[in-house]
Amino acid sequence: MTPSPLHLLDWQVPVTTHRYTRRDTAFYALSLGLGRDPLDRRQLALVDPWHPGLKALPSLALVLGYPGFWLGELVVHEATGIAPWQVLHVEQSVHLAGPLPPEGQIVGKTSVTALVDKGADRGSFLYSERQVIDQASGALLATCRQVHFLRKAGGCGSAGKPPPQRPPVSMAASSLQVDIPCLPQQALVYRLNGDSNPLHSDPEVAARAGFPKPILHGMCTAGMAVAAVIDALADADPGRSHGFTVRMTNPVLPGDTLRVEMWPDGSFRARALERDVLVLDAGHVQLQGV
Repeated sequence: MTPSPLHLLDWQVPVTTHRYTRRDTAFYALSLGLGRDPLDRRQLALVDPWHPGLKALPSLALVLGYPGFWLGELVVHEATGIAPWQVLHVEQSVHLAGPLPPEGQIVGKTSVTALVDKGADRGSFLYSERQVIDQASGALLATCRQVHFLRKAGGCGSAGKPPPQRPPVSMAASSLQVDIPCLPQQALVYRLNGDSNPLHSDPEVAARAGFPKPILHGMCTAGMAVAAVIDALADADPGRSHGFTVRMTNPVLPGDTLRVEMWPDGSFRARALERDVLVLDAGHVQLQGV
């Protein structure tokens, strides 16, 4: 069954009201693997909810007002024709109006903006956008734009206009490399932020998608890399970043080692070290003064 492009563009994703606390902000950072070094005082301001100077990572916007896995359920969704094992998160950007507060009440408004058909049996790309709005003031806190690849859902026709893509990162040698271990249980921990796609937890769903085991969320992989860039280039101060963009090129498996290669301008890419597979490309963290 293939999705209807016009139906998807008109699909009404439920508006989400979300109260998040300082504990949620700290848990999000911990779910990315931060806090590995108990002597790193800089990261305490990211992972300790009782820290007086608690700060939110820019990628926290990815889970604020998140409507959950609205593209499909355990069986093919009657309205979209999309099953969970068909959906891969392949591109993400976040633009912040300013530093995210460590707690608050927000509203998330998600809409489908484009569908690009790659042809029968070649899949299609679904573009969507979520606005993260402060409920009390009505101020726009963040705009999250994401692209999902719908495997085996091609031949349906295109609709809408996708935004331009950022070019791949230069092949020149990076100025800095950081290796980050992905814990075996990391996908299970990260999904507690609100992403219930069973592709990240259920071995049977993962096998149906052709993976040896549940894969890590693309949003988690992106968040890990963004945090590494901020740690290395902005002295672990997320307030210096006003957004990022990244492309997910291959899935990450829990237990992989993520090697993040970065450049002084905030550009980055990442590889799954043991498998020598490029997993993130065209990455860029927007940093003040860079």
